[in-house]
Amino acid sequence: MKTALLFLLSGFFCVHNLHAQNCENFTYQQEQIKRDASFSTKLNAVENFISNHISSGFINRTEGNIIRIPVVVHILYHTSSEKISDELVMSQLEVLNRSFRHRNADSVKTPAAFKPLAADCEIEFQLATSDSRSRYTTGIVRKYTPVTKWAMDDKMKFSAEMGDDAWDAKSYLNIWVCNMDKLAGYSSLPGAEVTKDGVVLDFGAFGVTSNTGYGMGKTAVHEIGHWLGLKHLWGDAYCGDDGVDDTPKQASYTSGCPTTVRITCSNGPNGDMYMNYMDFTRDDCTNMFTKGQKARIKALFEPGGPRYSLLSSKGLNPPLIFEAPLPEADPQWLHPQLYPNPSNSYITLDLTYDSRWIGKVIHITNLQGQTVMQITISSKNLQININKLPAGIYFLAAKKDDGESMKLRFVKL
Repeated sequence: MKTALLFLLSGFFCVHNLHAQNCENFTYQQEQIKRDASFSTKLNAVENFISNHISSGFINRTEGNIIRIPVVVHILYHTSSEKISDELVMSQLEVLNRSFRHRNADSVKTPAAFKPLAADCEIEFQLATSDSRSRYTTGIVRKYTPVTKWAMDDKMKFSAEMGDDAWDAKSYLNIWVCNMDKLAGYSSLPGAEVTKDGVVLDFGAFGVTSNTGYGMGKTAVHEIGHWLGLKHLWGDAYCGDDGVDDTPKQASYTSGCPTTVRITCSNGPNGDMYMNYMDFTRDDCTNMFTKGQKARIKALFEPGGPRYSLLSSKGLNPPLIFEAPLPEADPQWLHPQLYPNPSNSYITLDLTYDSRWIGKVIHITNLQGQTVMQITISSKNLQININKLPAGIYFLAAKKDDGESMKLRFVKL
């Protein structure tokens, strides 16, 4: 595994364009390492753990043991159309289970040369039925956010950033579904911070929305493959090493859906394993994990492994408290509200649905552009005393760190 470090320094986040799904490398994990110098050491420790357990032959002792992983899906919607249905969530879970259990109907398309290598990974995914306090849950969280687009900066994983906090990553797989900015999704790696551990998917890459292209739910299969310690087939380097003995070396990723043998890196006569979920081939052309990939996955669940704690999760237990949460009401408005307007004494700035304004500075200017008041926003409902302002027309303006601004007009009587 001489290119293990290359993998460990590589992030996984996928970009959709009109023709292919491409995963960039390096940037995401490098950013994590910049923030935490010990991160690469942690990831190397995970890689060594996997290698040691595979070399011990443990996989032969765990055959037939089905691992069931509790899943929490965090749906971060800005518009009502993004408030996706339970049915779409279930379609994604069904694809995950068929893919990791090698039960997809399209598995018959696996080339004859690779069929003996195809594996039932014995991993299943189920929506959580019990939260960390043994309360009833559907495993689906829907939450309004004022954020219209998200980047691969993990902010969607924190309520303080208008996302949603992870459930205990030692007991649940967290999947955040949100509107990504030109990304199909990305995944943390085993050994990541528990508050950031999980998979992020764009609305367009989640669930079954078509029977071809990248709408069959297999982006999630690919990303959860990373969450379970799998690398890209080319090891994120030209003819690189993915750490799996039974996947042929290949030069780079595959786009589209090849119909013939593709030979690269002297891997003839069978060529690239482009039908593997860890390539970028179209959803309708990916259909297998290998026995070697299964060995990497199952190693994570050995005692001391980074996914071992999931085996004792209570997330799939019957709940002890049947207190169904009230559904979250849709916001009545999306933008800051200012009232009463006009007014002769006080105005209220209502920021109920976007607490990111707190701490920002408001500038109130007159028609000549002169600043007549300056106020720091201290609450989501801020009352402003305008008693001392002369009668006239004024503008209230503020700007957030992300560049979003507001400018509201009011009249002082």
